[in-house]
Amino acid sequence: MYFIIIIILYIISQVGKKGYYDADSNQMTKLQEILAQNLREKRRDCGFSQEKLAEMVNVSTHHIATIETARNYPTLALIERMAKALNIEIYELFIDPLSTPEEMEQLYQTVAKNIEKLVSESMEQQYQTTAKNIEQLVGESMERLCQTTVKNIEQVIGEAIEKTLSAKVIKKG
Repeated sequence: MYFIIIIILYIISQVGKKGYYDADSNQMTKLQEILAQNLREKRRDCGFSQEKLAEMVNVSTHHIATIETARNYPTLALIERMAKALNIEIYELFIDPLSTPEEMEQLYQTVAKNIEKLVSESMEQQYQTTAKNIEQLVGESMERLCQTTVKNIEQVIGEAIEKTLSAKVIKKG
């Protein structure tokens, strides 16, 4: 799950910076090219043919070829399977090989900040939910305690009145 978030954050952080999104053709052309190039390089680094990788991730050789030539874009599930087969992290398929170390450091900082923000927002939401639940439980407990206390007081007062009346009746008799 975190890998998908990182990919999404990477894409969002880069949109508009390097032309990853081609608004005219409504395609993520630059990102497809980066994925195609990295997939091809990582596959070759592992010594796999397209046929071997296709077999490992349960798709056709033709499908791998179309991804590696940026004519087809894989699903996230297929990206995950390919990264696992190549023994790499998913984000490695989306790193622009022409990026400078400074750009990579900036990307790292952006991703780290975005992840920190997401975690912080999630924790705040969890805190708010927990606080509301505790407040509700305490309120319900206090209400039950008050009701029980009132019943006990009513019972004690009732018993005291009964004893007092019984004592008066006995004294008169």
